[in-house]
Parts: sequence; structure tokens; C-alpha cells
Amino acid sequence: MLLIFLFGFILLGFPSMVIGIIAFVEFVIYLSKSDEEFEQTYVIDKKVWF
Repeated sequence: MLLIFLFGFILLGFPSMVIGIIAFVEFVIYLSKSDEEFEQTYVIDKKVWF
């Protein structure tokens, strides 16, 4: 993440925008899951985040 942040200054913020888009998509995925589905996926099955 630090390397991408530093290259962001060189590449005019493009890597930071990509990280922001990925984070937003993950946010929508987590927000749209029901409580039961979220618990099954991330608590019981212990799926890693992202």
C-alpha cells in the first residue's frame, strides 16, 4: 500500500483511485449481504477479507 501511495504522486493519483474503486466495490458487497449470509461466509467459513 505504501508503494502504491508513493507511486500515486508520480502517476497523478491513478493508483490511489484504483484502490478507492476496489474499496468501494468491497463496501457495496459487504453492505448488500444479509446478516446470515455474512456470518456464514466470514465467521463460520472464515473466508479472508478481500
